[in-house]
Amino acid sequence: MRIKKIPLEEYKREVVARFNPVKFDAAEWVRTIQDAGMKWLVITAKHHDGFAMYRSLVSKYNIVDATPFGRDPMKELAAACRKAGLRFGFYYSHAFDWEHPDAPGNDWDYDNPGGDRKLHGGDNWYDQHPQLLEKARRYVDGKAIPQIEELVRMYQPDIMWFDTPQKLPLSEQLRILKAARLAAPGMVVNGRCARGGGRNFGDYADTSDRAAEFSPQPGDWESIPTTNESYGWHKYDDSHKPPEYFVRLLVKAVARGGNILMNIGPEGTGEIDPKDRRILAGVGQWMARNGASIYGAGRTPLPLEAWGESTRKGKTLYLQVFDRPKDGVVMVGGLKNTPSGAGFKRLNELDVTVPVEGPADAASTVVALEFAGEIATDGARLLDGRELPNLLRAFDAELRGDGFKYGDGKAPRAYVSNWTSKDQAVVWPVRLNEPAAFEVEIRYTNAAAADGGSFVLEAGGKKLSVTVKSSARESDIHTEKLGRLELAAGAFELRVKAEAIAGKELMRLFAVTLRPA
Repeated sequence: MRIKKIPLEEYKREVVARFNPVKFDAAEWVRTIQDAGMKWLVITAKHHDGFAMYRSLVSKYNIVDATPFGRDPMKELAAACRKAGLRFGFYYSHAFDWEHPDAPGNDWDYDNPGGDRKLHGGDNWYDQHPQLLEKARRYVDGKAIPQIEELVRMYQPDIMWFDTPQKLPLSEQLRILKAARLAAPGMVVNGRCARGGGRNFGDYADTSDRAAEFSPQPGDWESIPTTNESYGWHKYDDSHKPPEYFVRLLVKAVARGGNILMNIGPEGTGEIDPKDRRILAGVGQWMARNGASIYGAGRTPLPLEAWGESTRKGKTLYLQVFDRPKDGVVMVGGLKNTPSGAGFKRLNELDVTVPVEGPADAASTVVALEFAGEIATDGARLLDGRELPNLLRAFDAELRGDGFKYGDGKAPRAYVSNWTSKDQAVVWPVRLNEPAAFEVEIRYTNAAAADGGSFVLEAGGKKLSVTVKSSARESDIHTEKLGRLELAAGAFELRVKAEAIAGKELMRLFAVTLRPA
């Protein structure tokens, strides 16, 4: 509706009045997501177009009163979830509403701020035109808060998931949050209800949409991937990822203290796309075998390894082996205590070797290590000098110096940026058990052709000096081979540091890869 600037009346006539998802089956939906290993369901009650997918008494612009379907799918889903023992919640677009004449967003039917035309000051309209606050308040008081209150009253959701808070001034965001808290004091509220002044007023944080990598996040947080690249069902979007992608994404999130809210866009018939079903089934099969390494697990104390990730639950460390070495033995570096039981060989005071038996899992082969006491590590990553490439992501590095920023985590922007000073450095603490030689590769981009300079990559007393290649735009990503590093055994830091900076910033760094030579 927004991309094509479809007039509201045409949208009502050609989309809403014809919407009839006659094949919707709430019980089948719940079985499908439960079989995938999910523990709760969040369903869109109202998206940006302002249309309510439930029987709203606040607005007749809803699925019962405005479509031939005439049923309340939210009521059916809530009942199916309760019966199956799943938690239930709503997505509610509280700041955008393209149907309401006073809400931000629709600038093609109305003279409203917050849309693509950047009317009345663009995104920060409320700072420049305080008189427009009265319009926004009429929407908040007349539709947003009353609908949130009726959703709580009618369905008793466990969670309320809000979106695009920046389209409203913070004062209105906070009024909506307060109304939600008063309506249901025990309801979980996500981090996109009210944000301002560098603070998130929700119960946890959300990453950007469709993040492929995760920057460090304190506290509780969640990421929101899609099975393809669209949030709603899209006839022409065939970019669906395999189940293994989402298993590994889930593992990476749990290893860093986070959660995944998996998005599925149902078809207009009310059915779940067969391509999405295959993804969910694949994830569910892995979860049925390995759910113990996910449910109740959290941040790992173990540094990243070339073979994969790890998750932790109590005194159990779950190795998540993405890439198994050819000899079936993974080297676990950084442990200061040895797992209980037989079958583990200590190399030195910080390492053990673990035999991985049985067939490899395409997504992640899980090995559980039990410890008698607390799991202690030294924080340094053990480099594989034998076989597997060592991918050192900038998101997983120590950022030294002030000013660094993280990209949003989408694949083209999983970088660190704002590298403006020679006092800044990207650092990975690493170790080698024995001498090894590596071919070094670096991946980076820049926001403008004028940006660049030179940098040095240092490790174990060896250096590689490099001139940054120009990027006319951020999408011009360079993967550059820097040369060979021969490193001695021991613990040291691998560091990337600027020698000279041209333009605004040195580069936007994705990762350094060390491939055993």
